Amino acid sequence: MAGLEGIEQPRGHGRATAARWSPTVEDEHAQKALELFGNPTEAEVPLPSRPESAAAARRLTQVVVLRQWGLTPKMTEDAVLLVSELVGNAVRHTGARVFGLRMRRRRGWIRVEVRDPSRGLPCLMPVQEMDISGRGLFLVDKLSDRWGVDLLPRGKTTWFEMRVADR
Repeated sequence: MAGLEGIEQPRGHGRATAARWSPTVEDEHAQKALELFGNPTEAEVPLPSRPESAAAARRLTQVVVLRQWGLTPKMTEDAVLLVSELVGNAVRHTGARVFGLRMRRRRGWIRVEVRDPSRGLPCLMPVQEMDISGRGLFLVDKLSDRWGVDLLPRGKTTWFEMRVADR
């Protein structure tokens, strides 16, 4: 599920156009996000708690999962979607000014963590086919192999893990 980031708004028009999107441009945006925010495999990357940070988190995930870790496009697509959902929850529900993004890989697994200063726990809600919101943790639950929340002295880390084939 691609967002509207990177899609140019024509001057004087209210409609978006995808005329400038290409895999090369998207790779350039991903590399810029890596340069701007840092590598979430090396240390937790702080991101401002704003809706546009979801795009940065997706791009960082794309760079790490697809390019650095060399995982499949399907695995990358799922990881990018799930990161977007966790970041969206952190932005919408925590009242934080900043949240942290961290990615780890160990034998047979990848783990993505979003840390925020709220101790409010996310809640997996039942969803109906026509629901237009509340699907974030439902998707995390369905597409990841496991997920959870670690309470911290000041805040929490919400994470998901996915099994991967080692080379």
